[in-house]
Amino acid sequence: MLPEAVAQNQYALSISQTLPDAIVDGQMAPDCPVFYIAPTHIVAVCQLLKDAGFERVSGITAVDWWPKNPRFEVVYLLHSLRQNARLRLLVRLADDEQIDSVCPVWRGANWYEREVFDMFGVHFRNHPNLERIMMPTDWEGYPLRKDYPV
Repeated sequence: MLPEAVAQNQYALSISQTLPDAIVDGQMAPDCPVFYIAPTHIVAVCQLLKDAGFERVSGITAVDWWPKNPRFEVVYLLHSLRQNARLRLLVRLADDEQIDSVCPVWRGANWYEREVFDMFGVHFRNHPNLERIMMPTDWEGYPLRKDYPV
């Protein structure tokens, strides 16, 4: 059950009408609404939001909650210039779980997803060029994981 403020949000209503199982949780943060999205629905939700006016993905990053499970939260920061609105989407993933790339929705997601892969080891299915972007290609491990040996 979503909190009432989230359930009444126009974007949450739109997503829930089209993809009833997509939003698994949410909250109204001080800066913008936050929707927790089921991993299998991320591309469809992003396409729906792009069609609703969120023409820009301003960032994609991750949070490592190790030793908790699911370990990762992939964070999508969306921006609508026309509506002067922002949204944050979070997807929880287990250590070995993959997620679909949103590059088909926003080409600008390419380097963000590569950075998340390079630093956290999150794999994005169907990414056009998922390889390291910051670390050398022969680097072992993922430096922003909390269990990375320092």
